Amino acid sequence: MRQEPEQASLPDSATPEAPSPAPAKEVVKTAALRPREAATLIVLDRSRKALRVLMGKRNARLAFMGGKFVFPGGRIEPSDRQMPVAGALSQRADDALRAKLPRAPHHLGRSLALAAIRETYEETGLLIGTRDYGPPETAPEGAWQAFLEEGVMPDLEGLHLVARAITPPKRPRRFDTRFFAVDRKSVTAERPGLVGPDSELTELAWVSLDDARKLELPRITRIVLDDLEGAAQAGFPPYRPIPFYFERHGKSLREDI
Repeated sequence: MRQEPEQASLPDSATPEAPSPAPAKEVVKTAALRPREAATLIVLDRSRKALRVLMGKRNARLAFMGGKFVFPGGRIEPSDRQMPVAGALSQRADDALRAKLPRAPHHLGRSLALAAIRETYEETGLLIGTRDYGPPETAPEGAWQAFLEEGVMPDLEGLHLVARAITPPKRPRRFDTRFFAVDRKSVTAERPGLVGPDSELTELAWVSLDDARKLELPRITRIVLDDLEGAAQAGFPPYRPIPFYFERHGKSLREDI
C-alpha cells in the first residue's frame, strides 16, 4: 500500500514565519475491474449408474485458485471467432448467453462455446467434436491447429448451457463465465502429455457428483454442481431457466435467464 512521506519535523527552537498548509491527502479510487468473457466445459460420463464429471487439479504454484479442483476453461481468445464448426448452438442457448448484455455481439455465444472447447483441449488434451463432416478446411494458429491435424471439427450442437457466474468485485481477476456441459461421447481424439506437474492442471479425475463435492473446490464450482445435477436429471430440457450468479452492493444474488 502506498504511504504518504513523513513531513520533516522542526526543532523546538524553530518558529516558521507562517504555517505551511497541510498537504492534501491523495485520494485513491480503485476502478472496478471489468470481468473478462470466459467459458468452462463440464464433460459428463454417463456410462455408469452414477453420473461422473471430469475435474482437474490446478497447479499449486498458480496464484489464481492454486491447488483447487475445477472444470477446464478460460477466457475467450480472438482465434475462437475464426474456427469453423460442424453444428451450432440452439437458439435458446445463444439467447441466454447474450442475455442482460445490451451490446453483446452476435457471435458471442459461438465464441464462448468454442473457448470452452479450446480450453478443454489445452488443459486436458481432449478434442471435443466430430469427424463425420471431414476435417476443417482451415484453423487459426495455436491450439486449433490440433483439431486440423486430428481431422476434428468442433461440434457445438451437443453443448448444454448450465449456468453463468460473474466473479465478485474487488477481486484481482474477474471473469464472466458460462458453464457448459457435454457428453463424454463427444470426445473424438486425445493428445497425451498436457497434464502434469509443470502444467496448469497437474492431474485429472473422473468423479461422481458426491465425490466431487468432497474435493477442494471454488465456491462457485460447488454451486454449479447442484445446478448440473438438476439439469442432468431432467435431461437438459432446452427451455429450462439458466441460473445467473453475481454480486451487487456486497450481496450475492441469483437470477434466472
